[in-house]
Amino acid sequence: MNVLIIEDEKLSAEHLVRLLERVDKSIQVLAQYDSVKKSVQEIKKGVTCDLLFVDIHLGDGISFEIFKQVKLDVPIIFTTAFDEYAIQAFKLNSIDYLLKPIALEDLKSALEKFKRLKPVKSNTEAIFSAYHHYSKPFKNRFMVKMGETISSVKAEAVAHFVSEEGLVLLVTEEGRRYPIDFTLDQLESLLSPELFFRINRKTILNINAIQKVSTYFNNRLKIQANALDEEAAVVSRERVGEFKSWLDR
Repeated sequence: MNVLIIEDEKLSAEHLVRLLERVDKSIQVLAQYDSVKKSVQEIKKGVTCDLLFVDIHLGDGISFEIFKQVKLDVPIIFTTAFDEYAIQAFKLNSIDYLLKPIALEDLKSALEKFKRLKPVKSNTEAIFSAYHHYSKPFKNRFMVKMGETISSVKAEAVAHFVSEEGLVLLVTEEGRRYPIDFTLDQLESLLSPELFFRINRKTILNINAIQKVSTYFNNRLKIQANALDEEAAVVSRERVGEFKSWLDR
C-alpha cells in the first residue's frame, strides 16, 4: 500500500512514519509534503496513492485548500490536534481521525477500517463543511520531543514562544524549552489572539503567564512573566498601544 503524508510538523511526520513501519512493513510512504503549496504542486504532477494522511493546519493555510485546487479522490485519515468535540464530524466524512500524539493501536484500528471500507472515498466537500461548523480555528496542541519520546503540549500550558539563534522555542509554564518547526509569523496566525500576543520581534506571550507589567525607558513596557528571560521581556514601542488594549479587554 502506498501512502502520502501531508504534515508540517517534522516530529509528527517522523512519528507517523515509524508507526506505519511497525504496523505493516509493506506500507510505502511515497512522499511527505509540509505545505498547501507544495502538496498542490506535486499532486498536479500526477502523484497518486492508496491512502492519504493529512494534518488540518499547515504553515501556509488549512489543508482543505489543497482539495479546492486539485482533484484527489483518495481515502483520508486526518492526523491533527482538534478538541474532542470535533472528532465525530471528521469520522463521519473521512476514513478516520487520529488525535495527536498518535497511538500505535489507534493507527492499527484506522488502517483496518480503511481496508474494510476500501474502495470507499472520502467526501472532502462534507469534511470542509464539518471543519468550519465544528472546529476551532486556532491550534491547541504542539508536538514536542523529550529525549526519545514524542509528546504534546496544550497551547494554554505554553508560557511563551521565543526565537533564539535561528530556532523557535516553546517554553512551558515550568520553564521547559522545546524547539518547534514553526516561525513566529506562522504562530501568530495559528494561535488564539485571546490567549497570545507578540510583544516584540522575538517573543509571543501567553496572557496567563504575565505576573507584572512595568514602564520602561523609551516609552516601552517591561513584562515579568513565568520563565521569560529579561532580554525577551520588553514590549516594543510600536506594540505598546495594542498590547495595552489586549490586556484591557
